[in-house]
Amino acid sequence: MTVSYKAGDKDNRPWGTWEVVDVGENYIVKKICVNPGQTLSLQMHHHRDEHWIITSGQATITLGEKQFDASENTPVFIKAGQKHRIANKTEQPVIFIEIQTGNTLDENDIVRFEDQYGRTFPQKQE
Repeated sequence: MTVSYKAGDKDNRPWGTWEVVDVGENYIVKKICVNPGQTLSLQMHHHRDEHWIITSGQATITLGEKQFDASENTPVFIKAGQKHRIANKTEQPVIFIEIQTGNTLDENDIVRFEDQYGRTFPQKQE
């Protein structure tokens, strides 16, 4: 198992903040805040599933080809390999809890397809 996080890790991103709340065998729990008007990259992960629960605010979720609104207590399950994104189109922060599960839980397991902050890289053509 590869885990590159520890409880208390946190970071500021162009879209908001994240903080690691707990780390255990095959899981990580993060609290994520998406600032008003901000959007995370359209991304996927090869090695982990994610479970999200919106705790406050109104989010717009992209999951595969579908897009839907999610508010407090809305659960979202993201399978490894599934494209996903969360956006905050409102004037209030969106806060959600993310539980990552899998054998490789590493920030390097992010493939970005679209990103308004210029963090995409050319993808390998196979």
